[in-house]
Amino acid sequence: MNHELAEPDVWNDPEDAQKKTKLLASLKADVAGYQNLVSARDDIRDMIAMADEEPDPELVPEVQQMFADFKDGFEKIRMKTLLSGEYDGCNAIVTLHAGTGGTEAMDWTQMLYRMYSRWAEAHGLSLEVLDILEGDEAGLKSVTFQVNGENAYGLLKSEHGVHRLVRISPFNANGKRQTSFSACEVMPDIEEDLDIEIDPKDIRIDTYRSSGAGGQHINKTSSAIRITHFPTGIVVTCQNERSQFQNKDKAFQELKIKLFMLKQQQNAEKLDDIRGKVTEIAWGNQIRSYFLQPYQLIKDLRTGEEQTNAAKVLDGDIDPFINAFLKWEALGGSARAAASDATAIR
Repeated sequence: MNHELAEPDVWNDPEDAQKKTKLLASLKADVAGYQNLVSARDDIRDMIAMADEEPDPELVPEVQQMFADFKDGFEKIRMKTLLSGEYDGCNAIVTLHAGTGGTEAMDWTQMLYRMYSRWAEAHGLSLEVLDILEGDEAGLKSVTFQVNGENAYGLLKSEHGVHRLVRISPFNANGKRQTSFSACEVMPDIEEDLDIEIDPKDIRIDTYRSSGAGGQHINKTSSAIRITHFPTGIVVTCQNERSQFQNKDKAFQELKIKLFMLKQQQNAEKLDDIRGKVTEIAWGNQIRSYFLQPYQLIKDLRTGEEQTNAAKVLDGDIDPFINAFLKWEALGGSARAAASDATAIR
């Protein structure tokens, strides 16, 4: 790779050169991570040998901390080896939709958006809002955002499905416990030019005024774009760009990705096969449950992973669930099997 990038004509194709540069940086990071792990292992061995020769109780906590750091580094490398899917390295496009539960569900959708925003920030990934529809009283009816960074899709694909919340509702004067739902759809942002033909007769393009943040110009003009694809029922929207043309390009890109991913599904002879099992964003279809009352427990129904510190999870610490999903997938679980019990959001 170094040899290829050293060729004088490599930048004649800037796009290809950038891809190679990005790949080289990733490979170098992998090698450095492995070398650091080997070095840490040798340091631990030396410390243990030193303790054997001259026993010193003060060395015990130091070795324990070194071993804990080693395990953490080893786990990160092991998780990266599980990200071998064709599009795992891509950026991720995430859509959240409020389901059953009214205002409570819209508030839950906003809580999930905050959770993923905090997770992205903690991992050094950037987040860009593509479309947002605020709730009538509180929360969000829907939001689409793009998470940019290495392996964003490979990590976030575990979140695809229906998320269920159980808590004492802040919107209920009687203080009753309430259950609400929000659906999460995750797609890879495939940058390559996809061989997808879209018949103009199969779509409707609507323009409307942006409802979210974006500056005075965006909110005063009908620059937002909504594209409806009739054969599949897919609807894509984009309102974050300054011009209508930019929003249209982004929306078409998202539509092509969705159609491409549908085309990639096996046994795609019927629409139900292509889209997976379309179910209601409601009881019985969740992939993960978040209990805040009467006790705190967050449980993934696919992998069995559980966490009792709900505040920590809702503040973005979803790595245990992501890691458990990747292990489960590697052992025979499939992303489509997980998604089949969720909602195909259109």
